[in-house]
Amino acid sequence: MVVGVVLLLTLIDQWIKIYVKTHFALHECYEVTSWFKLVFIENNGMAFGIELGAKLFLTLFRIVACGVGIWYISRAIKQGVKTGFLLVISAILAGAMGNIIDCMFYGLIFNNPFEGVAQLVPFGEGYGQFMQGRVVDMFYFPLVEWNWPEWMPFCGGDHFIFFSPIFNFADSCITCGVFALLIFYHKMLSKKE
Repeated sequence: MVVGVVLLLTLIDQWIKIYVKTHFALHECYEVTSWFKLVFIENNGMAFGIELGAKLFLTLFRIVACGVGIWYISRAIKQGVKTGFLLVISAILAGAMGNIIDCMFYGLIFNNPFEGVAQLVPFGEGYGQFMQGRVVDMFYFPLVEWNWPEWMPFCGGDHFIFFSPIFNFADSCITCGVFALLIFYHKMLSKKE
């Protein structure tokens, strides 16, 4: 079951990313509703475009984290933990694996067009080296926007967007999985074993 969930979520993530990458030009925006847009961006960083340290270090960290996740899931299965807990951990692992695939292989298999959409190229002829690919993001939810009044100190006249990060399906799997862990399984996590 765990393997199936991880594979399904990872395949959904990769299908969305490859579709966007091969059908949208960089920074192209498609408005689904006024509060939900598809905007194609790429980043070198972590979830929501956060960047910490060198790209190679970040990719290696993700691989190690996935290895720890696989070890933890196998241990949890042997201990007979609840199915819901395994599903939540599987979602987190799938999200991490989805972003690792981008980092490891997208630089090798996609070109880097300045205009137009990306194309698949023969393996190794892409825009970057192994473990140097960029993560594809596309979901944008500018839920609320406003301009601060001019008289406001520190932010007068500035435009404010509530929830401005652009993210992908893998980021959603990780974020939802962590929230579910904290809400539904916090007691299980705090047990000393």
